[in-house]
Amino acid sequence: MARVEANADIKTPRDYLARLPPNRQAAVAAIHKAVRVAAPELKPRIVRGMLGYGKYKYRYASGRQGDWFVIGLASQKHYISLYVCICDGDEYLPEKNKKRLGNVSVGKSCIRFKKFEDLNLPVALELVRKAANLVKTGGGMLR
Repeated sequence: MARVEANADIKTPRDYLARLPPNRQAAVAAIHKAVRVAAPELKPRIVRGMLGYGKYKYRYASGRQGDWFVIGLASQKHYISLYVCICDGDEYLPEKNKKRLGNVSVGKSCIRFKKFEDLNLPVALELVRKAANLVKTGGGMLR
C-alpha cells in the first residue's frame, strides 16, 4: 500500500515522509521541499494523517466554522494528492488551472497524479504561491 495510514505516532512531516513506501518517498519529499521553498510562510504540520501547510479559518453560510490547511499533500492508495484549498473568484485554483497542470486528475481543490512526472510542478507551485498570497491578504475564501 502506498498510503501512510493515519497513525497517532505520526506527529511531524519528517515522521510522515519516513513512513512512506520507497516508491512514493522521493516524489512526496520533492513536492514537500518545493512547497516549503514556494511558500515558506505556510508552516507544515500533520492534519488528519497528511501533510498540511498553513492554517486557514473558514466559515460557511450555515455557520459551521473551523481551521483547515491552505495546501495539503498526501500519498493515497492509488495516487498522490496535492490540495490547494483556496479560491480565486468563484473557482478553486486547481479547478481554474486544470488544463495547465499536466497529466493529472483535478477535483475542485485536489490535484491527483500517479507519477511525479505527470504533474507540471512549476504550474502547481505557481498555485501554491498564489494561495499563500491570497491568504496573506485576506482573500481566497473557501467555498
